[in-house]
Amino acid sequence: MAKTPAKSGSRGSASSRGKTARSETPARYDASHDEMMDFYRQMLLIRRFEEKAGQLYGMGLIGGFCHLYIGQEAVVVGLQSALKDGDQVITAYRDHGHMLACGMTPRSVMAELTGRVGGASKGKGGSMHMFSVAQGFYGGHGIVGASAPLGTGLAFAQKYNDTDNVTLTYFGDGAANQGQVYESFNMAVLWNLPVIFIIENNQYGMGTSVKRASGQTDLYKRGESLGVPGRLVDGMDVLAVRAAAEDAIAHVRAGKGPLLLELKTYRYRGHSVSDPAKYRSKEELNEYREHHDAIEMVKAQLLDAGAVGEDDLKAVDKEVRGVVNDAADFAQNSPEPDPSELYTDVLADA
Repeated sequence: MAKTPAKSGSRGSASSRGKTARSETPARYDASHDEMMDFYRQMLLIRRFEEKAGQLYGMGLIGGFCHLYIGQEAVVVGLQSALKDGDQVITAYRDHGHMLACGMTPRSVMAELTGRVGGASKGKGGSMHMFSVAQGFYGGHGIVGASAPLGTGLAFAQKYNDTDNVTLTYFGDGAANQGQVYESFNMAVLWNLPVIFIIENNQYGMGTSVKRASGQTDLYKRGESLGVPGRLVDGMDVLAVRAAAEDAIAHVRAGKGPLLLELKTYRYRGHSVSDPAKYRSKEELNEYREHHDAIEMVKAQLLDAGAVGEDDLKAVDKEVRGVVNDAADFAQNSPEPDPSELYTDVLADA
């Protein structure tokens, strides 16, 4: 006979359902100098990596679709920095930044983008379908909204196995309108699962603005009718994201059930590399680049604190560019999979 999904006395109970009051956004995280430098380096690594990926795509070395994360770096860096060993992550197809923030090496990610055997999924997953169980990263998924039910399943397993871990389930504003997302909200509440649903609201689903596609544009409210509390977060401020992450993770880890975070952010490039993004104005893009850029914000704070100077930060950028160039060289020198690899990794060992 199968186990029931909820164990007596573990992770709260059905009596906690319906408590959907929106809590106040916590104060920005008070980061040490070392933490600020780490945030800066991680965000810079993601941006330089994505810039290089765009170049390789233009050279024909990356096939299929390629969705870049440029502009959204503060979201994943802030959230991932609050996790502990055993926590799990799942996301959609704009996933390169998530892989790097989870600890996957730039070499393994870039080699996977180019379809080489040195890649994280042996060259079989490409840009949109990479995994690393060792790093607690369960994809990259090309189906819009698929990460929500799959992430709910990961959280179910965590509760079933009586752990105190949580699952971060990322998806975009376009996916927020998918029916399977609401089924996941409902199931997560019914079973009191340790899952945080994260809407990366970069303002445009494919080429359609949220205002044109969503009746309720306050996406953090989407789960309230089902009992999932929602919180709105400035996704361009890594310290605001880190504070919200700590607060949300503590809520879920304490057995209080699922929670929904809407991270307001902005992508600088098109939906994919092939999208010219003509549906938005240059003025809008420049406003975000010049006044809301997450990396420039951290850079300004570091310089204002006086502990580092421009030359120090230029050295970090040079070091990061070296790491990214090394990853690109590794990818291009790694062989393509042998045709026999078509028949491996098809079924899991029982």
